[in-house]
Amino acid sequence: MMRKKFGLGQKRWQDAINRVSLNLKTVRKGSVSTRGGSFHSDSEDIADGPKQPTVLYENTFQLEPKDNQKFPTKKAEDVIKAIFNSNLRDKKYHSDSSKTLTTHLTELIRTQVKQELGKQNRFKIVVLVLVGSMEGQGFRCASRCLWYPQFDRFAEYSYYNEHLFAVGTVYGVYYE
Repeated sequence: MMRKKFGLGQKRWQDAINRVSLNLKTVRKGSVSTRGGSFHSDSEDIADGPKQPTVLYENTFQLEPKDNQKFPTKKAEDVIKAIFNSNLRDKKYHSDSSKTLTTHLTELIRTQVKQELGKQNRFKIVVLVLVGSMEGQGFRCASRCLWYPQFDRFAEYSYYNEHLFAVGTVYGVYYE
């Protein structure tokens, strides 16, 4: 029936059935077996073909950093200082552009600190940047964190010019 509908010859029809049956044998409940190994697919749909395998790392159960892997607070503070000095030197505070300015500064600081740490770091980096206008007012900035004080650290730098102030804080939280 189906052969006549699609107009396939007997040989081509049998080849198509064999290919489908081979593909169905390799798929079992969302996991696809390949020559190089196997990986789990979240979607049951295999019409798009096998997806690239995701890299999964095993837990190392390393609950504390090694001595040479402590969070470098001085380097993080130097990064904040350099970015603030280069980007805020001649800036004036405008409430319309302060959101994009803080987002830009936050991303710069985060990428620079991650580059300083290298690829084998085990710290979650959280960056907080506050920018405000210098109107002669007082300003207090406080934060609370739940962390392990033996391994988790933070670096902070405050920048002032005649038109604005900026406070940058980088938290390095150790994680497994």
